[in-house]
Amino acid sequence: MSMTSLKLSDELRRRIRAIVVGSDRTAHAFMVDAIERAARAEELRRRFGEEARAAEEATLRSGKAYDAGEVFAYLEARARGRKPRRPRPRSWRRSG
Repeated sequence: MSMTSLKLSDELRRRIRAIVVGSDRTAHAFMVDAIERAARAEELRRRFGEEARAAEEATLRSGKAYDAGEVFAYLEARARGRKPRRPRPRSWRRSG
C-alpha cells in the first residue's frame, strides 16, 4: 500500500477531529473512507455519462425511441401491480 500526504486546512482538521471523537474510528480511517466514497461516486457518475452517451448514439443510429408518456404510464401501472402491455419503440426523425 502506498502512502500519500494531504495538506488540510486547520479548520478541516478540527472538523475531522470533532467528528471522530468518541467513535471507534481514527481521523485517518475517516479520511480514507471519505475518499473511497468520493471515488466511488465519481466512477458511478462517469459510468452513467458513458452509458447515456452510448444510449443516445444507439437511438440516433436506429431512429427509434420510446414515448416518455407511454413509458411512465407503463411503469406506474406495473408499480400498482397491473400487467400492462409494454410500450413499443417508435420511429422518429431528428430535429435540428
